[in-house]
Amino acid sequence: MAAAAPPAQPLGADGAAGPGDGPAPLAARARVRPALGAVYRAQLSRARVARIPLLFVATFQSLGIMLLMRGVVDGGAEARAVVAGSSVLVVAFVALNLLAQYFGQLRASGGLDHYATLPVPPASVVLGAAAAYASFTVPGVAVTAVIGALLFHLPLGGLWVLVAVIPLAGAALAGLGAALGLLAPKPELATVCGQLGMSAALLLGVVPAGRLPLPLQWVRDLLPSTYGVEALGRALQARPDWGAVTLNLAVCAAVGAVSLAVATRAYRWATVR
Repeated sequence: MAAAAPPAQPLGADGAAGPGDGPAPLAARARVRPALGAVYRAQLSRARVARIPLLFVATFQSLGIMLLMRGVVDGGAEARAVVAGSSVLVVAFVALNLLAQYFGQLRASGGLDHYATLPVPPASVVLGAAAAYASFTVPGVAVTAVIGALLFHLPLGGLWVLVAVIPLAGAALAGLGAALGLLAPKPELATVCGQLGMSAALLLGVVPAGRLPLPLQWVRDLLPSTYGVEALGRALQARPDWGAVTLNLAVCAAVGAVSLAVATRAYRWATVR
């Protein structure tokens, strides 16, 4: 008598074999936008307690620089440059300096390997961390800009441009900071690179361009934060040139996109080594 045939496996609605027929497929890779939101929220909650004291340091540093420059600069274009440069310096301290240190430590401790095992696109990791760090700069930049405008007797009507300056300059500087941290072979070098980048933002952003030697003026044009400084400085005029403000914001956005793209490539390179 022939043995009974084994029962057939149940088929799905599309005719495919059921769950008992071979290994299950891997989970689909998360989309960029939901993954970006998840990384942003995680970074924001993780860094909230540790970074708030440093934000106060960055704000007081910028306020102190403005007070020192008050004895050298009286008003006009140079005063606008000092206020705009000091305001964006808060962004440089957090988004460039601290983010370079964070990614340098993350790479050295093996934290990048954890992110590499998750179904999260590399762009979401870089953009989420950059956005979280840039978010911490909003109160400090606003306070610095308002106090600076009052200190130098500048009109306050153009300060709404900060709504565009903070995310665009933050993206450009955060992308640069992330790239420095990911490409540095040691976390100590990442810290040094972040400090040098913030020092460049201090020197080339706060000091009026007309008082810089010509070679440093060329270097200033290469700094990502320069165009955010120029946009804010022009908006602080009694009669702002909105065409120039828009042009500088557009350049800042383009530089930010390139900066974040470089950081994303650096993240991919760091995770495969």
